[in-house]
Amino acid sequence: MKNVLSNFKKGILMVAIMATVTGYANDGKLIVKEAKRTSLTFKNVKQGNLLTIKDANGLTLYKELIEKSGVYSKGFDFTALPDGNYFFELEKDVEIKTIPFSVLSNKVTFNKELETLYHKPVAIVKKDMLYISKVASDYEPLTVSLYGKDSGELLYTETITNTCVIEKAYKLKAGNYRLVLNSNNKYFTKFINN
Repeated sequence: MKNVLSNFKKGILMVAIMATVTGYANDGKLIVKEAKRTSLTFKNVKQGNLLTIKDANGLTLYKELIEKSGVYSKGFDFTALPDGNYFFELEKDVEIKTIPFSVLSNKVTFNKELETLYHKPVAIVKKDMLYISKVASDYEPLTVSLYGKDSGELLYTETITNTCVIEKAYKLKAGNYRLVLNSNNKYFTKFINN
């Protein structure tokens, strides 16, 4: 039943996608033209960035890998969506921008005050050292969990709190690991072969 609902929502959204709109605008600018058409424009995107549209439960309705660096612009018709709350999510290398919108009686409303910018944690391995950094502008905690890659055994865990700039270094023994970083209910996994 969940797959049927997911496919139904994807089908509705795919039908609703309009032709690409050209133009230049500030990063994440929304342009509403006529009652049915919304143009979403991002400046300074890179090839490989990921644009998704999700519902309030986090169900992905639309997903697109950005194919060209520079300005991305696309038109959407959201009036066919069921009433509810939705959001755009643009995932870049080290940040995720979220733009919420709602649909009520075929009317689409965007609330600029609820836009968010989330800084992703970054993990770099150099020789036998693991470096983790993250900008936590809202002082959100970061949980670092290191697992044995083959055994799945939790080898180390730590939750870092009460700081807006997280910078940690860990010494690694030779081996294969799975690193899981969790912040704001977002999980990032990195496999380490050391």
